[in-house]
Amino acid sequence: MATHPYPIEALLPHRPPMILIDEILSYDGDSLLAAVTITDASLFVTAEGVPGYVGIEYMAQACGAYAGAQSLDSGEPVRIGLLLGSRNYRVTVPRFSRGERLLISARMIFRDDPLAAFACSITLGTQVVAEAELNVYYGDDDHLRVLQGSAQ
Repeated sequence: MATHPYPIEALLPHRPPMILIDEILSYDGDSLLAAVTITDASLFVTAEGVPGYVGIEYMAQACGAYAGAQSLDSGEPVRIGLLLGSRNYRVTVPRFSRGERLLISARMIFRDDPLAAFACSITLGTQVVAEAELNVYYGDDDHLRVLQGSAQ
């Protein structure tokens, strides 16, 4: 995996405070590794920490960052992405605690533009604490208009 030359803000169409992951550590042609450290400023933090179910959004943002990096590498603009669904989100911890540094992995397992599937995991130390397969959409504005029209 190559080190990552882009700031996270350049890879996602989100703006703070909705950017939940802190940094991209590396990426290559089919995967990305991101990190987040849980702090008092983390979105969704409670007295106990960040609920474990928020991990699915960390994974979704890692998928989005992967797509953003691929677009920028190709000289194209970052495209909007949507989480369409997940398979078997399993999390083994009830929450992510302050001070914990989570590593989020997203590996593409299927792509047929504008759809893709990623195998994702969250690692804490040496232990995988969450896993899922995410189905995502990423496309241009024309694709998005078609999706919006079919939902009405």
